[in-house]
Amino acid sequence: MESAGVDLSAWVGREELRSDRVDLRIAQALAATFDHEPSLLGMGDVLPPLWHWAYFTPNTRASEIGPDGHPRRGGFLPPVDLPNRMWAGGRLSFLQPLRIGEQIDRVSRILRCERKSGRTGDLVFVTVEHTISGAGGVALIEEHDIVYRNPASGGGKPAGESVPDGCGFRLRIDPDPVLLFRYSALTFNGHRIHYDHPYVTEVEGYPGLIVHGPLTATLLLEAFREAHPDKRITRFSFRAVGPLFDTHCFDVCGRVTAPGSAELWTDENGRMTMKAAASFE
Repeated sequence: MESAGVDLSAWVGREELRSDRVDLRIAQALAATFDHEPSLLGMGDVLPPLWHWAYFTPNTRASEIGPDGHPRRGGFLPPVDLPNRMWAGGRLSFLQPLRIGEQIDRVSRILRCERKSGRTGDLVFVTVEHTISGAGGVALIEEHDIVYRNPASGGGKPAGESVPDGCGFRLRIDPDPVLLFRYSALTFNGHRIHYDHPYVTEVEGYPGLIVHGPLTATLLLEAFREAHPDKRITRFSFRAVGPLFDTHCFDVCGRVTAPGSAELWTDENGRMTMKAAASFE
């Protein structure tokens, strides 16, 4: 399951420091990608929640890229010897806003490396904590779950769960290849499952291009913000329960469940592929 002679537990506690600036051009490009008017964003404006994923992007050299388009295994993340690597979920606390033009720092630390078993066999979950700070101190604390697994067997029904009954808002999303390409470009994500149709269908065995987990989570929160523009997100958690493909449209849905709390989910013809929870004030 792991490279010869490598103890995955030795990676727990490893840290990495990155610095960046909340660039206005990137923020405006994200706005355009989500079909907002880019010119409405300017220097000093608050960066919307989850848009920080377009910053601290990897700067891996071309010669260090693996066959799946990701950086080769090893380095900060452990060298797990399982072929597929995906974003499984995360938990975020928004302590204060990040602002466009601000210099920001991120300390990343590996919290856990855990072996488990699933429908496709061996799994390894790696949890990374990111602490992002700006001029006013710590602004955001995030736990990011990565899963390594074997390829899914073809021909079966995609994983997912039943959607809840009723919702407070619903927005239709067409995950066309242009949307997936633009988000990959903005996050400098070279993973071929999001833009290389022959690779994702012939090598990894999926029926179509896969919608990014962080893109889906951001679309969920964008839909909530559109339905409740006066609310400020304080916490957000999400978990992928099945894949989304560019072969079908899907809806991003949600409802307020209690004062200051909401549940959100995707609905692809009755199949839920991501569930999320938000706290707000």
